Amino acid sequence: MKVSINTTAKFEKLNKVFNKKAIYLAIVTSLFAGNAVAATLEEKIELLQQEIESLKDQVQSAKPNNAASGIQGLANRTTIGGYGEVNYNNYSGGATAKDKIDARRFVLYVGHKFNDMVSLKSEIELEHAIASAGDEGEIEMEQLYLDFHFTDKINSKVGLFLIPTGFLNETHEPTTYFGVERNQIETRIIPSTWREAGVVMYGEVLPALKYQVGISSGFSARKYDDPLVGIRSAHQEGALADAEDLSLHAALNYTGINGLLVGGSVFTGNTGQNEPGIGNARLTLWDAHARYQTGNWDLRALYALGHLNNAAEINDVTARTDAPSAFYGWFIEAANHVWKSGEMDFAPFIRYEKYDSQASLPFNSVRVNGSKNKIWTVGANFWATPQVVLKADYQVYDDKDEDLSENRGDRRFNLGMGYMF
Repeated sequence: MKVSINTTAKFEKLNKVFNKKAIYLAIVTSLFAGNAVAATLEEKIELLQQEIESLKDQVQSAKPNNAASGIQGLANRTTIGGYGEVNYNNYSGGATAKDKIDARRFVLYVGHKFNDMVSLKSEIELEHAIASAGDEGEIEMEQLYLDFHFTDKINSKVGLFLIPTGFLNETHEPTTYFGVERNQIETRIIPSTWREAGVVMYGEVLPALKYQVGISSGFSARKYDDPLVGIRSAHQEGALADAEDLSLHAALNYTGINGLLVGGSVFTGNTGQNEPGIGNARLTLWDAHARYQTGNWDLRALYALGHLNNAAEINDVTARTDAPSAFYGWFIEAANHVWKSGEMDFAPFIRYEKYDSQASLPFNSVRVNGSKNKIWTVGANFWATPQVVLKADYQVYDDKDEDLSENRGDRRFNLGMGYMF
């Protein structure tokens, strides 16, 4: 640790004073050693000793405490945060899924600033309260990258990062969206939370116009195994990911009009990963989204569309009969902050979603029940503070869905709590 000039000077000055007092004590002791003045001398010695002890304390306090300084410096450069949620789902209306209470997520964020240019960003997540061989829970690294800040226009990320698609993928804390559960479009069509490993460049190319472009890992067609969640099952999550074929992505978002966000993104890459018999199974997924906040209103809309080449070959190699050639989804949402008091905020909302994870099928694929649906959601968020939210909503699925593994049904009442810090 570096010691400041002022602290060093103070230390040296106190040392000099200490040495002078010690010399003075020795002289006085030698001159007044006689018994006749013993009482007076003892008093003087006691006073001098007290003064010396006081000077010792001052010198000690002036010394730099390297351990304390190191801890303080680390604290100043390190950021700890996190978020979490616990949800309750009650099914009705002919649904056969069982009611559930789930500690859905517990996430810890750690960031560290090495200097003004280089920083580390990381998130680790525990899902469903427990993770073991016999449970559905997972422990996963959601983000782990180095961030290099050069200018407002040019910056870079290297490592495992979130893909900038849609609303939720980069901003998915429970306090930031309406409804207990994340919307189905940004779960089945856009596989949030979606992360890849690679390198990106990002910044603000023009005032209020932000961009990101990058090259990264992608999907593996060999791992595709669930048409109900679209390409989500082929997502590699940066875990020993096949990288014979890399992917490209780009995103733009404009916020130059007060209250308005308009943006879009595209992601493309070959999912074949040099697997014999699959060939160029290129996946291309793009989205367009908009959000407008005016007065008490908060309005959102999103559309996402994906294409997968060589779906028939994927079926042959993976021994499946349900790989799609195309899939899509969209939603519109309106919320109104009807009551605010201090930090408290109450906002009812309504959302309509439509998706089809098997919108187009090759000759050797068949439709799976539950791969398409239309969903109405009505509910409300109550923020006790901007970082703590309580939620309730009611959902109606227009098309019957019998897939029990996803715990869905014709009707669903949901309660939830969430936080972030």
